[in-house]
Amino acid sequence: MNQYNRGGFFASIPFVIRNIIGINALMLILTMINREFMLENFALFFPASQFFKPWQIITHIFMHGNFGHLLFNMYALWMFGSILEQLWGPKKFLLYYLVTGLGAAAMHMGVQWIEASSLVKEINENGMEAMGALSSYRMLMNTPTVGASGAVYGILLAYGMLFPNNELRIIFLPIVLKAKYFVIIFAVIELILGLVGGGNIAHFAHLGGMIFGFFLVRYWRKKNRLYY
Repeated sequence: MNQYNRGGFFASIPFVIRNIIGINALMLILTMINREFMLENFALFFPASQFFKPWQIITHIFMHGNFGHLLFNMYALWMFGSILEQLWGPKKFLLYYLVTGLGAAAMHMGVQWIEASSLVKEINENGMEAMGALSSYRMLMNTPTVGASGAVYGILLAYGMLFPNNELRIIFLPIVLKAKYFVIIFAVIELILGLVGGGNIAHFAHLGGMIFGFFLVRYWRKKNRLYY
């Protein structure tokens, strides 16, 4: 038996993914110990918020609201990302992960800016009568965003582009789909949910991760750098 097998399952996980999982788990433990401090300092707030700090653009990618949120994202990262890290190597995979994570944040903040601008306009035009808009604006300024979902959706997008005909089985449903259709369905669902609004999920951040991932894969393919 070689050392690779002696290390067990966790040691068989590619290096970058293993460390991402470890950092995210540590951040969740710290959040459970002191939730207010961790969210206020390391979750992502809208730049106009009094709680915004520049490093939150990076740190929020490694935070999660609860164990279920962490488990879902890390499982998807391992399932779709392992083959990509093996294909690209650790440095290129980490670059892709961070670009899609930052792209998700940029998309999310862009949507927030549109929403905030609309609310400010309503408040300026209607004054004290715009109590609903004022309440929504305050909520937008004080609501933190956490999660690796944008980067994970970027990973899913890359998997679908590189292995479009690989078949995937949807958990809990007797349905098998090719990866390319799986990605398209998820993208459409996120777009619809983002447009409908409501809830506490940043759907446009998910789309942002996919969009930035799409253009990065296309760029690497155009420059013949997709596989090295």
